[in-house]
Amino acid sequence: MNTRLMLDPNTPDPDGVYQMIIDMHKDLSEDESHAVNARMILILANHIGDKSIIAEATGVARENMLKCRHNNP
Repeated sequence: MNTRLMLDPNTPDPDGVYQMIIDMHKDLSEDESHAVNARMILILANHIGDKSIIAEATGVARENMLKCRHNNP
């Protein structure tokens, strides 16, 4: 499979990006947190704009989650 999705680290400040994502959830309920995650995903998907890359990303994310599920029963 030829991947066009960048999976290697690609930000000069990964800890800062992580903190921004954590801060986005401050003072939100669980339902609101799920909703803000969905909104951010849709905004970023729109920014990417390439359906094949988005499809690859959804597959990678799901595969990773299933691996985590199997490693943490």
